[in-house]
This record gives sequence, C-alpha cells and structure tokens, in this order.
Amino acid sequence: MDTNASNSVSNAVEVAQPALTGSVVPDDGYSLDNYVETDVFAWANNLVQYKDELKVELFFISKNYVLYKTNLAEGIKKQLEPIFVDEMLEYILEGVDKGLIVRGFEKAEAEEHVLQRTQVAKVEKLRETLGWLRTQEHEIVLFKEDEHDINHMKGVLARVSHPEIKEPFYVAKVLPKSQVMKGRTGWMLRGDKFIPFDADAALRLPTDPQLLVLGQDLYVFSQPKLKSLFGYDAKEQAVAESKIREIEETYRLSFGEGLGIQNLVKDKKALVKKLQKLEVGKITQEQILQQSEDLDLGVMPDDSGAIIIMDDKDITKFINLMNEDYMESPVTGERYEIIKKRLLKPEKDEGDSLADIPINV
Repeated sequence: MDTNASNSVSNAVEVAQPALTGSVVPDDGYSLDNYVETDVFAWANNLVQYKDELKVELFFISKNYVLYKTNLAEGIKKQLEPIFVDEMLEYILEGVDKGLIVRGFEKAEAEEHVLQRTQVAKVEKLRETLGWLRTQEHEIVLFKEDEHDINHMKGVLARVSHPEIKEPFYVAKVLPKSQVMKGRTGWMLRGDKFIPFDADAALRLPTDPQLLVLGQDLYVFSQPKLKSLFGYDAKEQAVAESKIREIEETYRLSFGEGLGIQNLVKDKKALVKKLQKLEVGKITQEQILQQSEDLDLGVMPDDSGAIIIMDDKDITKFINLMNEDYMESPVTGERYEIIKKRLLKPEKDEGDSLADIPINV
C-alpha cells in the first residue's frame, strides 16, 4: 500500500555461524506472512522529542555479513546521533512540505520526492545481518583491528533505541574504502608539520541517509547503497519473480519438499539475470524433456509427466534448457553449455533484398 506525507582469526569467527549463513532463522521476526506496514512520517514526528536522548550502538558489517561490536569512547558516542539520525529526519520532515510520498521499491523508480520502501524479508543479506542481533547477539564479538581488519568491513549498522520507543530502529550505511586510513600509510598534520599517523586505523562515516529499518520495512534513501551493501536489486528481482509466475503457469513441475523456483534461484545472480531475459513458452515441456534425454542431462519426468526439480542443479538445467543453452556439435558430437549467445544477422550483398538472404543461427 502506498503511504503519503583479513586474516585467519576473522575467518574463523565468520565460519563458525552456520545457523545464519545462507539461511534465515524462522523466529527472526521478519516474514512476508505477518507483515505490518509502518508509517515513517508518524515515526519521524514522534522521534523528534527524543532525538537528543537516543542510545546508538554501532556494529561493523563484514563482507560475509557477520556483525562485530564496537568499543566507543564517550566523545565519539555524542557524534553518532548527528551521523545516523539528523539528516535522515530532516529529509523526511522537510519532505512532507514538498509532497514526499512513499512507494514500493519494486514498483517505483527513484525520483524526486519519492521515498522507496521494501520489506526486510525480501532482502536476504539484510535479514541475515539483522538475525545476528535478533537471535544470536551473545555470539557477536568485539571488533579488533589486529584480528578482523577494517578493510574487511563493508558497512556499519547502528541500532538506535530509547526507553519510550517500543522497539529500536536500525540505520545501515556503506563504509567507503576512501574514508578508511590504515596506520602504516597515513600522516597527520599537526600545526605546520607532518608527523606519522599513530593509530591502527581511522575512518570517517558518511552522514547522508542511506537505509532505514523500521519494523518490518526497509526505507531506501539510496538504491546504489542498497545494492552495494546487501546485493539487492529490487527491479531485477521483480522481473525475475514475474518470470517465475509465467514458468509456473506454463510448465508442470514437481519439486522436492519445501522447495520452489523462488528459493532455488535465490542468491544465484546468473540465474536471476537469465530469468529476466527468458522467453517463457518458446520451448515446450515435451521439447525440454526430449532435449534432456538426447543430451543425457538427467532432467526427468515423474509418473504424471511433471518435470522433477529436486535441487539447484535441477533448476539450473531446466532454465538452461528453456533458454536453449545446450548444444551438440554436428561435427564432433561433443556437447556444450553455451555461456553467451549472439544471434547471427544476415549478410546483405549489394543488390540483394533481405528476403533472398538465408539467416544462419
């Protein structure tokens, strides 16, 4: 509904959390089934009165979406609210007078006076990251530069709370590599003299609003930041979901228990991109099964004739067969998977009409 107004130590830590990598715990509070829409304008108006009393806790997000606690001096803690809250609140509250509206991220292009929104449940890597706080906070370790390396961190996550606010909200930002300085390569200017940089590392956090998690909603102030930090492109995903519906309506498929096309292609960027360009129905079910038999690919029907899909390998073969990505050489008999195809255009000789020229495929 639209609404208005690297080192071995760090690797060891990150491997030891199988409950969250690649899957989402069922009780993390984010689900498409129990979704409740939020009102970012009412939230912003209410937050103003508590703005100077907010508790802000800062976490690093690693390249593997593992969270690390940070140990902050008191002086730095006072800087967190201006960095993570001020510009975001200003954007929302001033936007009301300018006609700012909220639209579904999958349906709206980025444009002036439009704040885009999607559901946390749809952004797998964000949901995985937040799962650490919701289900395994006791396992989050303290960030130490000599163990975890600031260059291995791709973003920061702020958890913001107040006793009078029912539940915390979260602000995520990309950590630009240009804003990170390692101790051994840095200089400091003190007075009129350059001296060696005497810290392990330094960083400067961006103040621009990027991503806000409010309840089960994700408010997207910057599409590129969402894609950069959590690898989610809503437009690509929406097209892929549309293709999946077409496939399910066109072909008879038999899945293993708990499986479907959506969860089998999740996080497989190559398949998602291929789905977007796929011409569904060009190849019939019978042709898919016949080609699989001819090329010995192992795509089989069940007793009712439905194509059996048991895992991600099966769905990859099925999509490739629909896209005509397999061939057998008429010369050598060797079988190939085609990685990239380019349709051959007819060569036109001077004086010939296109109707007289055969097309080589």
